[in-house]
Amino acid sequence: MSGYRFVRSSLPGQNAAPIGLFDSGLGGLTVLRELYRQLPYESVIYFGDTARLPYGDRTPAQILQYVREILGWMEQQGTKMVVMACNTSSALALEAVRSEFDLPILGLILPGARAAVQQGRRIGVIATPATASSQAYSRAIAEIDATTQVWEVGCPEFVPLIEGNRLNDPYIGAIAQVYLEPLIEQQVDTLIYGCTHYPYLAPILRQLLPSSVKLVDPAVSVVAAAAQELDLLALKNLRPPAPTRFCVSGSPQTFSQLATSWLGCTPVVEQVIPAQTVQPAALEPVD
Repeated sequence: MSGYRFVRSSLPGQNAAPIGLFDSGLGGLTVLRELYRQLPYESVIYFGDTARLPYGDRTPAQILQYVREILGWMEQQGTKMVVMACNTSSALALEAVRSEFDLPILGLILPGARAAVQQGRRIGVIATPATASSQAYSRAIAEIDATTQVWEVGCPEFVPLIEGNRLNDPYIGAIAQVYLEPLIEQQVDTLIYGCTHYPYLAPILRQLLPSSVKLVDPAVSVVAAAAQELDLLALKNLRPPAPTRFCVSGSPQTFSQLATSWLGCTPVVEQVIPAQTVQPAALEPVD
């Protein structure tokens, strides 16, 4: 069982409705690729909030506002489920918005924590500063197995470097070594990608980490949870999907150019600004 609160059964025609998937930028494409692999018949609306990235240095109140705006827009597009393909949003806003929207909303933290505990007992997490500061992974892992040790490291430079298409820049290897050093010193046996951008760094991380360290991508587990939820709600689509719709809040051209190498094709991208589509929610503190 995926552990999500939503238990409504499907309505006529709802099976063909798209799954909404959002991130601050390119990172969610790692989740999208996993969704294509596990759920090939599902249609998808992808939203990248590129005008406001990176999320990792935003306040909890800002993140909550952004997520409310995006989910309001996703509801208007007729999505049957939304996957937060963003660890920062999952850590800071998921619980608050689940009770506010009448559709299943899945986050990355709990599925990623469960997968990591199955792999090791000394777990490192690399994440955005906001996700690391929230200690969301530490709390989730403690609920699963209180004996597991967890170390979370904020990596503020990774997302801007990846979004800037600088994966081949020697600087990214140097800064990765700085971020990983405290985890290597603690002899972690498992490392969680605490940001959906970070699987792009796999070749660099593999060079720096001991070969025995297992890498955990929460995308694999959250899509598996989504598949379970669709089965539970009788919402799976069994017909050929519609083409994926790509939307961003920033420059469509920039996103399309950067996404091409990750998708293997050049996506058609449209600009959408959720704050103009739905009424902005009042800022509220997040626990």
